[in-house]
Amino acid sequence: MKVYESVLELVGNTPLVKIKNLTRQFGIKAQVFAKMESLNPGYSVKDRIAISMVEDAEKKGILKPGGTIIEATSGNTGIGLALVAAVRGYKCIFVMTDKVSIEKRRYLKALGADIVICPAAAKYGAPDHYLETAKRIAKETPNSFYPDQYSHPANPLAHYRTTGPEIWRDTDGKITHFVAGIGTGGTISGTARYLKEKNPNIRIIGADPYGSIFKIYKETGKVPEATPYLVEGIGQNMPVENADMKIIDEIINITDRESFEMSRLLSRQEGIFCGGSTGTNFAAVVKIAKNLDENAVVVFIVCDTGEHYLTKHHSDEWMKEKLLLEPQKITAGLIVETKSNGAPKELIYVTPDETVAEALKKMNQNSVTQIPVLEENQSVGSLRENQVYARLLENRELLNAKVSEIMDKSFPVVHADASVEEIKAKLRDFPAVLVEEFRQIIGIITRADMLDL
Repeated sequence: MKVYESVLELVGNTPLVKIKNLTRQFGIKAQVFAKMESLNPGYSVKDRIAISMVEDAEKKGILKPGGTIIEATSGNTGIGLALVAAVRGYKCIFVMTDKVSIEKRRYLKALGADIVICPAAAKYGAPDHYLETAKRIAKETPNSFYPDQYSHPANPLAHYRTTGPEIWRDTDGKITHFVAGIGTGGTISGTARYLKEKNPNIRIIGADPYGSIFKIYKETGKVPEATPYLVEGIGQNMPVENADMKIIDEIINITDRESFEMSRLLSRQEGIFCGGSTGTNFAAVVKIAKNLDENAVVVFIVCDTGEHYLTKHHSDEWMKEKLLLEPQKITAGLIVETKSNGAPKELIYVTPDETVAEALKKMNQNSVTQIPVLEENQSVGSLRENQVYARLLENRELLNAKVSEIMDKSFPVVHADASVEEIKAKLRDFPAVLVEEFRQIIGIITRADMLDL
């Protein structure tokens, strides 16, 4: 029988996948390959270093049976360590910032880990910084092991022993450029060291978010003040021991918008469902590969899976909230789904046979000043509060009349895919538009709703 003793034996030997559609779209002649680290059992590149650091601690007697693994993580290293802990019988506590996605937090809890959340805005060295918190918990916990992935030599060593050789083998030694993010520095430094030993001419490119310190630190030797960014898992607000600046040839800064857009493009056009840091890597690939010929072979790291970010950049709603969704991607359907001005998200409507009194009650209860009149889910008219009250001042008996007797003409209807410009054009003449999908009225957009865009 061909079987594995545990999921840990599935770590590594991830395949290279050729990028075709996007290279064609961006006019790239070079061959570009994705190193599919998202296919590790913990769905990220960090599975490699988790095994490496734990085995090193076991050999040195630092981690004993029944011990507790405590680490500061943006999630993926924690997941890798939690897998090792589950298989080998350790407890684990992970400290992370509030920037970490809810999916990663739930994943860690599902694996039996305890998590501690710290503010992402905490300054390095402050007591509530996630690194300082992890160190403190480790000191207070008997029989514990604090790997410190940022300085543990087993981190880059894992990539020197596995990731680098795999890439060299699978490209038949033809790789010319390697692109990876810089977080702990282990992936890029360990892989680069192996590849440079094989061929010193291989270019090592670091992809780094704007706001991280690495690019300026490499180019000037000075540590700038970090600023917030949304991409998880890469970048730092201070230098880290495992990030070998000397072996990195160039660092390219990438914006959050570029990172998330490239991640979404990889998912939709290559079927590579990935996280934001992978988007950062691929954005750097696009910048360098445009100037390369067909003889160049570029490999970039797919750091983890997009399933870790379903409520973040793979959500149009989240992207819109963070003002990162391109205007052309905002549709009528998305506006309806993401109303944030206190208006009800569900469609409030009346039928032609309801009384005017019932219609006004419904409008008051839901704090709306205009309401569509629907019959069999088709728009047949509308009511506007000011006009209804004007009629009632003249004839109070209309309260008992049917809506059909006093309703105005219908609001215009647009499809859920309608653009912002199409909606604005309708709202110049009408106070609201209705949104239709699959011949069903699903929502209403008012002028006030458009002010939130």
